[in-house]
Amino acid sequence: MAGEKRLCDVTLDESIGRSTPDVEHERAVAIFDLIEENSFHPVGHAGGPYKLNLSLVDAKLVFDIKTEAGDPVATHILSLTPFRRIVKDYFMICESYYEAIRSSTPSQIEAIDMGRRGIHNDGSQTLMDRLKGKIEIDFDTARRLFTLVCVLYWRG
Repeated sequence: MAGEKRLCDVTLDESIGRSTPDVEHERAVAIFDLIEENSFHPVGHAGGPYKLNLSLVDAKLVFDIKTEAGDPVATHILSLTPFRRIVKDYFMICESYYEAIRSSTPSQIEAIDMGRRGIHNDGSQTLMDRLKGKIEIDFDTARRLFTLVCVLYWRG
């Protein structure tokens, strides 16, 4: 259906590389969640749905956007530098969360989880800010895209 402001497909270029089976599974889940529910609209384009191919070039994330039929729409290059600290903090608190699940009280686990969600929200907002004027996304889509960015960093 023309005019749909959503992604219908997300692929990862070979430049991103392959990793352990666990990481590949997490990437597949992140992509599935993103495709399942999203709001995605390149600014100035009449309508989708859209296919998104992500690649890495010189430590930058490249968004190659096409229509469902494969017609080029736009290419946006996003520096990953603003995300490095957020992703590092996110991974650190995730480790604390998984450790807490094994040995902490429910209230301690909940506090760590709230911190984890807060950092994830910060990363999602940073992503929305960096895409502003290029690609319109809602906060839930930004959260799913940020999850995918995190999984791209994860080496297993």
